[in-house]
Amino acid sequence: MPRYSKESVVGLFMLAGLACIGVLTLQLGDLGLFADDTYPLTAQFNRVTGLRPGSAVVMHGLEIGRVGRLTLDSEQRFAVVELKIRRGIRVYDDAIASIQTEGLIGDRYVSIDPGGSGTLLEPGERILETQSPTEIMDLVGRYAFGDVKK
Repeated sequence: MPRYSKESVVGLFMLAGLACIGVLTLQLGDLGLFADDTYPLTAQFNRVTGLRPGSAVVMHGLEIGRVGRLTLDSEQRFAVVELKIRRGIRVYDDAIASIQTEGLIGDRYVSIDPGGSGTLLEPGERILETQSPTEIMDLVGRYAFGDVKK
C-alpha cells in the first residue's frame, strides 16, 4: 500500500476545499452556470426608482424569483422590467405587479398579485397591470405644502 507524504494529503485537501468554495460562490452569486430553473416575464412601469437587477420578486410574502434586466422602451416611454420567475409558479394574465419597499426606507422589490382568471402567462409575456412605487418624498412635499386631501 503506497504511503503519501503529509504535503500531498494536505495539498489534495486544500484543492477539494477550494473547489467547494468555488461551487458555493457560483451558486450564491446566481451566475447562471448551472441549470436555470426560471422563466422570464416582463412588466412595464412609469418609474422604477430604487429597483435594481437582483431585487426580489415576491408573491404572497414568499420570494418567487429575481429581477433581471431593467431597460427603457423609448417608443412607449416606459421602464421595462424583466422578471425571472421560478418554474412551477403560476402567474395569470390578470396579475398585478407593483414595486414595494421593505420597511420605510428599505430595498425595493416587485410584488405580484398572481390573479386567477384561468389563463396562464407564457414565458416572455408581459404583465399588463402594474403600479409604480410611491415616492415618500413626494407625499411629504404634498403634505407640507397642503396638496394632500383629507
